[in-house]
Amino acid sequence: MSAIILAVANQKGGVGKTTTAVNLAAGMALGDKRVLLIDFDPQGNTTTASGLDKHTIAPTAAELLLGEAEIRACIHATEGGDFDILPANGDLTAAEVRLVSRIGREMVLRNALQPVLDRYDVVIIDCPPALNILTVNALVAAHGVVVPMQCEYFALEGLSALMDTLEQVRAAVNPNIAIFGVLRTMFDGRNRLAQEVSQQLEAHFGPRLFQTIIPRNVRLAEAPSHGLSGLAYDPSSTGAQAYVQLAQEVMDRLKELAA
Repeated sequence: MSAIILAVANQKGGVGKTTTAVNLAAGMALGDKRVLLIDFDPQGNTTTASGLDKHTIAPTAAELLLGEAEIRACIHATEGGDFDILPANGDLTAAEVRLVSRIGREMVLRNALQPVLDRYDVVIIDCPPALNILTVNALVAAHGVVVPMQCEYFALEGLSALMDTLEQVRAAVNPNIAIFGVLRTMFDGRNRLAQEVSQQLEAHFGPRLFQTIIPRNVRLAEAPSHGLSGLAYDPSSTGAQAYVQLAQEVMDRLKELAA
């Protein structure tokens, strides 16, 4: 069976996109899923957090998009070897600029992924914090979108632009794309505003809101500087445990969809 592709997207920065992409990949790998993680952000933080040196690794997502390398050459094993990664670095910005003038530019990632989809159960794409051609490529390739959100004042406002983009992608090239789940991240239960926004999200998204809530957690924040997922760095931390729970919830949803 071909892989399910999930894009982790929110054009607002600092909401835990990379943390979610890396730890969801690690959590699903723990659940015996074959996982490909795609770093689609020129900052290359997902690559670094997976234990690879973004400055020396090659070829990367940039070469893939420009047709300078085929996908099998661009996929690398992570340090722990539990999932594979398609890495990225600053070269992706140059690739994005060159992509803008290309015909069929929004389909490049989807087409490039085809030869390897039968090797994986899940492909997770970490999108940049912008609704640019890279994010559009990810949305065109994906079956569903995981939206990490902080429970703060402007959270819902930032989501409307992503929903508009999803509608456009659905109308133009990918009629099946949908919100797979909304995830509350960096949650502090002592904060009254956080609780209020959390209730708004429950009312607004209903069953599409993940039951799992990711707490604000120092160990999760420390893990990337060691080139590790939170699950590898401190598996007993509350943050790591929450991502294990999220991975299980995602796998349960995928089973329901398949049924």
